[in-house]
Amino acid sequence: MLGPVILAASRSDRMRRLISAAPVTKQVVDRFIPGEDVDDIVPVVRDLAGNGLELTMDVVGEDITSPAQAAAARDAYLELVDRLKPLELGTRAEMSVKLSMFGQALEGGHELALSNVRPVVEAAAEIGTTVTLDAEDHTTLDSMFAIHEELRKDFPQTGCVIQAYLFRTEADARRLAASGSRVRLVKGAYKEPASVAYQDKHEIDRAYVRILRTLMEGEGYPMIGSHDPRLIAIGQELAHQAGRKLDEYEFQMLYGIRTDEHLRLAAEGHRMRVYTAYGTDWYGYFMRRLAEKPANLRFFARSMLTKG
Repeated sequence: MLGPVILAASRSDRMRRLISAAPVTKQVVDRFIPGEDVDDIVPVVRDLAGNGLELTMDVVGEDITSPAQAAAARDAYLELVDRLKPLELGTRAEMSVKLSMFGQALEGGHELALSNVRPVVEAAAEIGTTVTLDAEDHTTLDSMFAIHEELRKDFPQTGCVIQAYLFRTEADARRLAASGSRVRLVKGAYKEPASVAYQDKHEIDRAYVRILRTLMEGEGYPMIGSHDPRLIAIGQELAHQAGRKLDEYEFQMLYGIRTDEHLRLAAEGHRMRVYTAYGTDWYGYFMRRLAEKPANLRFFARSMLTKG
């Protein structure tokens, strides 16, 4: 029940100042966010890739209030693409983007976000990789899916994310599974009202399995975004039932969470992609990681008490 409280805190300026000022915060945040700029992240990319893992990289930042900030977010991703090019990792290192960073919530935001994200998708394609559009709160999804559809006209490998806790997602999954697109399924990490989303964990888990079955039986490329051992095992079984080979789906987990499991899955021949975020505007991302799993909150609280 602490999840909704933490998600509310993620939108509180007062809590942002309090947590950001705590002496222990940085060393705890570093568990989930391994750097603040692209110079920090390149060695991390090399290390993970050297261990047989794949990556999707997110330049964190959500409080975009002007077109200039949205353009700066675009440029940060273009810099990342430029630094990835000499590594020659291809699709082993892709990018995840939140359209809110590209100006989606501003006046004329749909067209602004599309115009900002397109150069990133183009640049990614030029170095042999791709971009996945992250899902945000339910009010943004129609715009996100429309941008996804538009981008796929020229860049069909562009991926998107769907969230199991939303009632609409089973229909979205049926549509996307038939399209040949790349789809990451996650449980969902935003505070959503009961009118649009399941609130009970068991209901969310059941929806996750139903949706994952749809993706596995479809024509697209499923990306299983979960740290839950039971859902990982179910994902493997559903892939087997659907006759999928190991390179016809993948697992995705967050940097800093269940690292041993990342390596285990990769060693078994699975495609295992690590969602790796970096940047200075880490607060919202960090708080959602705490909300997703009680163990993350306990880790943070224990560190605050013992090292603060």
